[in-house]
Amino acid sequence: MASESIRDPIGDILLTPKNAAFVIIDYQPVQVNSIASMDRQLLINNIVGASKAARAYGLPIIHSTVNVKTGLNKPPIPQIRKALEGIPTYDRTSINSWEDVEFRAAVKEAGRKKLIMTALWTEACLTFPALDALNEGYEVYVVADAVGGTSVAAHEAALRRIEQAGGKMISVPQMFCELQRDWARKETVPAFINLFIETGGTAGIQFSYDRE
Repeated sequence: MASESIRDPIGDILLTPKNAAFVIIDYQPVQVNSIASMDRQLLINNIVGASKAARAYGLPIIHSTVNVKTGLNKPPIPQIRKALEGIPTYDRTSINSWEDVEFRAAVKEAGRKKLIMTALWTEACLTFPALDALNEGYEVYVVADAVGGTSVAAHEAALRRIEQAGGKMISVPQMFCELQRDWARKETVPAFINLFIETGGTAGIQFSYDRE
């Protein structure tokens, strides 16, 4: 069987490496250690996997931190620094990264209308820029299992608020699969397999692509 010809990767309604950008905000020690909406190690595994996927598929990456330059906060956790090595960070003092001029300029410069957004905390540093981005005509895709809040209630209320405003919820495995889309795109298949292995998503799955 043959796949249909590749759809326009820019106009596609689904996420593609050509129409999406990856936004990652505030995966710093204080924020990670305050997460109570999911297991923290799982959170770290998932956000590292999402970050590696963004790199493997060549997405523009906008990485923001808060209060590092002021000395009030620490740089991102080592796992994120390693996954995003060489990617610049936009440090800010505002809770809402959309209110930071450099951050907003970086999003605009990426030239993508679909924003895959991740942040800690869900209830603030994710919700506020997500709502602003939606208001300015961007499509926002929240990686729901790679973000977290200070409580289950706070996290879930924030996701509902974003969704009610028009944001879309996706998962880490869905992000991987949506960007890959077709096994015939062999150049990214090895990275895809590795991402699933590293995030623990291969249980019971057999991949039958040509390894030769």
